Amino acid sequence: MNRYPRDFRGYGAHPPDAAWPSGARIAVQFVVNYEEGGENCLLHGDAASEAFLSEIVGAQPWPGQRHWNMESIYDYGARAGFWRLHRLFTQARIPVTVYGVASALARAPEQVEAMNTAGWEIASHGLKWIDYRDHTEDAERADIAEAIRLHTEVVGEAPRGWYCGRTSVNTVALAARTGQFDYISDTYDDDLPYWMDVDGRAQLIIPYTLDCNDMRFATAQGFNSGDQFFAYLRDTFDALYEEGRAGAAKMMSVGLHCRLVGRPGRVQALKRFVDYIQQHEGVWTPRRIDIAAHWRKTHPTPERTLRPSRMTLEDFIARFGSVFEHSPWIAERAFALELGPAHDCPAGLHNALARMFRSANRDERLGVLRAHPDLAGKLAAAKRLTAESTAEQASAGLDALTDAERARFTELNTAYTDKHGFPFIIAVKDYDKAGILRAFERRIANDTETEFATACAQVERIARIRLEDMF
Repeated sequence: MNRYPRDFRGYGAHPPDAAWPSGARIAVQFVVNYEEGGENCLLHGDAASEAFLSEIVGAQPWPGQRHWNMESIYDYGARAGFWRLHRLFTQARIPVTVYGVASALARAPEQVEAMNTAGWEIASHGLKWIDYRDHTEDAERADIAEAIRLHTEVVGEAPRGWYCGRTSVNTVALAARTGQFDYISDTYDDDLPYWMDVDGRAQLIIPYTLDCNDMRFATAQGFNSGDQFFAYLRDTFDALYEEGRAGAAKMMSVGLHCRLVGRPGRVQALKRFVDYIQQHEGVWTPRRIDIAAHWRKTHPTPERTLRPSRMTLEDFIARFGSVFEHSPWIAERAFALELGPAHDCPAGLHNALARMFRSANRDERLGVLRAHPDLAGKLAAAKRLTAESTAEQASAGLDALTDAERARFTELNTAYTDKHGFPFIIAVKDYDKAGILRAFERRIANDTETEFATACAQVERIARIRLEDMF
């Protein structure tokens, strides 16, 4: 099976109404990342110093050495930056979610006490603030378990949210398999929470952000000043707030770091943004755990839907082999394509099936055309149509013709087939009886190549209608 796991479909053109509490047009959620004391450092048993997200331009790891300047920059976040953010949010009465690295929290008892006293959520940010891309599954699984244990010991309760950040391809699944987390945030792929299937279990995902994030003060092509940071946050808020006005409320995440936005020259931009959103009505500023609770209540675990990309070959053919009339070979070929979540919907599966029909040779496509019955013909009279064709012809009233209408259809069927070599094909659900007759009388005069192309297009249209019914 050639299956593609990435989900490009998401909610598609019609996302759900978030239905935030009190009719809020937007949920603005602030995250404070607490990583200071959990970063790469020889003191922490790591092989080299940290090189990520600091004031040092072009920083590189120092193998086997402590990096005094790097450590000092991280220390600033714990010593000064955290308290500046703590004052800002407590004075604004906005509760935040802390992504707390367990080993960093263990080295910050006063900060943890302040977080708890303020009613902030402390979610897990992993055991250490290190890169997990090269870890084995077993090693990463062990660190996740230790992160939960240490977090519980230090904070006083187990974490209910998870965000690793410097992930491997296995991180989300490993975290989900613990059964510990009400939500996981190691994705950046939506403006709304959604449910992800992990080993048959529904895991709530609350996506995070790398664009509305002060980390861009420490990256190339990032924010050079607080004004740029404020302008970007404001524009993001305005766009999502406007969508919420139109009944499509979204979520805005803002990612913060004590050692970055906690600097005096940057925190004023954050304060201006907090003041800005508080001037608007219909703004909800929850913790992430509050979003999770709301989503579970308002948008509970969805019922299982039809998922063609996860079917066996036999089930796939049994279910979709009749979408193209009497042509199961199309479904068989489509099954071998690179199917994934994008194909678990009418548009996606239709595209896969239609590709196989279009790429077939002319004789094969002609065989599909000839597999279709005449409209109101002998097979219909003998009740020998497929269930799909029977329902389709009945929907247009072709099962209840007058004698004159039946005679006219018989006449046209014969003339059309004699001329073109295949039956007249039309997606009858798009027409009434009179419209079908008009199309019949108009198209019979076309040359065969034109009708071949038209009939193939109608075959695809019929397939799409059938898939809509199936889903």
